[in-house]
Amino acid sequence: MQLTLVSGEASRAAASLLVLPIFDAEVKNPGATLGAVAEALGPTFLEAAAEEGFKGGADQSFVFHTHGALPASRVVLVGLGKQDAFEDEILRRAAGRAAKIAQRVKASSAVVALPSGVESAAAVRAAAEGVLLGAYRFDRYKSPSKNDKKVELAKVSLVLADDEKKSAATTAALDLAEAVAAGTNFARDLVNEPAGVMNPKALADAISKAGKKAGLSITVGNRRQIEAQKMGMFLAVARASTEEPQLIHVVYKPKNAEHAKRPPLALVGKAITFDSGGLSLKPSDAMLDMKIDMAGSGAVFGAMLAIAKIAPPFPVHAFVGACENMIGGNAYKLGDVLVSRAGKTVEVTNTDAEGRLVLGDILHWAAEHEPFQLVDLATLTGACMVALGRDHVGVFSPSDEVADDVLGAFRSAGEFGWRLPLHPYLKETLKSDIADMRNAGDRYGGASSAAMFLKEFVGETPWAHLDIAGPASYNRERNYQGKGATGVGVRTLIELVRKHAENPPAPRTSSKAPRAAKARSPRRAAAKKSA
Repeated sequence: MQLTLVSGEASRAAASLLVLPIFDAEVKNPGATLGAVAEALGPTFLEAAAEEGFKGGADQSFVFHTHGALPASRVVLVGLGKQDAFEDEILRRAAGRAAKIAQRVKASSAVVALPSGVESAAAVRAAAEGVLLGAYRFDRYKSPSKNDKKVELAKVSLVLADDEKKSAATTAALDLAEAVAAGTNFARDLVNEPAGVMNPKALADAISKAGKKAGLSITVGNRRQIEAQKMGMFLAVARASTEEPQLIHVVYKPKNAEHAKRPPLALVGKAITFDSGGLSLKPSDAMLDMKIDMAGSGAVFGAMLAIAKIAPPFPVHAFVGACENMIGGNAYKLGDVLVSRAGKTVEVTNTDAEGRLVLGDILHWAAEHEPFQLVDLATLTGACMVALGRDHVGVFSPSDEVADDVLGAFRSAGEFGWRLPLHPYLKETLKSDIADMRNAGDRYGGASSAAMFLKEFVGETPWAHLDIAGPASYNRERNYQGKGATGVGVRTLIELVRKHAENPPAPRTSSKAPRAAKARSPRRAAAKKSA
C-alpha cells in the first residue's frame, strides 16, 4: 500500500472512499470538511446517518454513496466519540474500521481527513497504523472465486487538518507507523501460518531472510548446539517431535562504536510452533488453534524488524527456542526430572506446561548477556485469560521500575497491559519432593505461579514477563483486527525501545564481550557424571 501525506480540502479529492473521522459534537455542528461534504450531498446525507443510528460514537461508522456529487465514490463517517475523551488508539481503531470497509466495498483508494484539534504527528501515526493494520488479511490458502474480483486498497492519502503543511515531524510519524505496522503484520503472518508450514525450521528461515534484509545479525543453531548449551528442559520438550528444534539469536547493533558498547535490551519469545500438550494431551478443541503458541516469538521478531529501522542508540538482542510439543514413544514423561541450563532440577508434573520449560533455558541464556532489561512474551497460561479476558496482557515483574516502564509502553502503544502479582509465597506452589522445583503449581493463580517459575532463571537481571495468551488471537473481526493473529506486543516493544532511547544505558566500563556461558553447578556435573 502507498501512503502519502497531503494538504488541502479533503472533500475535493478523487478516491474510491473519502473517510471522515469525526467527534460526536460534529454530527450536529459540522466542522469545515464535514460541512463541505454535507453541503455537496444535500440534507439527506446527515439525515440518513441519523436514521442509521450514527451519532459519532467511538466504534460507529456510516457509509454513503455520493452518486457523483463529490469526486469520491463513497463517504465513510467513522466516529471518535467525545473530544475530551480522545486518545490516539480511538483514531487508530477508526482508521482500521475504514480499511475494513474499503475491503468490503472493494475500494482501491482512500482519502482520510485527519481530525481537527488533534496533534498532527500523533494523528498521522495513529491513522496510518490503523489503515495498514486494518487492511491486513491472511487469505493465501483461499481459492479465488470466479465471480469475486479481488481488489486491494492500494493508495491512501492522509489529509493534514487545518491546512497544515507536511513537516519533518509528520513525515517521521508516517515512517514510524509504516515500520510498526510492517513489523506487526510480519508477526501476524508468522502466527497465522498452519503449524504444518510454520515449523521450527521455517520460523528460523523466515526471520533469517527478513532479518538479514533489515540489517540484523542472525545466528541459528540446531539440536547439537542446544545440547552444547546444556538446555535440558528445552531438549526434553522437543524430544518427541520429528521437527528439528531451533536456537535463534537475532541482534541489532548500533553503527556508532560507543553506542554498541552499551548493555543490550534483551527480548525473549515463546516459540512452540505446535502444542499438543504432550502426554498431558489437550482435548481436540483446545488443540485446534495451537499454531498460535509461537505468538511471543512472532511479536519479538516483528519488533526486531522495526527496531532495525528505528536504530536506537543501544544494542537489542532477541533470543528464541523454537520446537514442537508432541507425543511419541520418546516423549518426556510425567515424573521426569530435568536438568536446566541454570543447573536447577525440575520435576515434570504437567507436560502441557512446556512453554515455561523452554523459556527457562532461554531466559538463562539471555540473562548471561547482561542486558540492562529483559522482557519475555509468551502465550503461557489459560489462567491469565481467565483473570484478564481476551484484551489484556498480564504483566509480571519483581521490579516496580521495570513494571512501570512496560506498562507505560503499553499505554503509549494503545495496547492493554495489567500488572498481576508475583509474590515470593508463590514459590511454595512449585515445591517438589524430589527436585528443586516442579514445572506446574496449584490450580489457582496459575498465571502467577508460571511467572514465578520463570523468575527462577533470570537471576538479578531486571525482568518482566508478558503473558499474551488472551489477545494473541481473536475469533472475530474488530476495528483494525481481523480474525486470527493480532501481533500483540509488537507495538509495546517498539514503544519500550523508544522510551529507553530517550535515556539510553551507559556504555560498559569494559570492552569485554558479554559472557556466553557460565560455569555449571555441581549438580549438573554430578548428573552428567552419573549419566
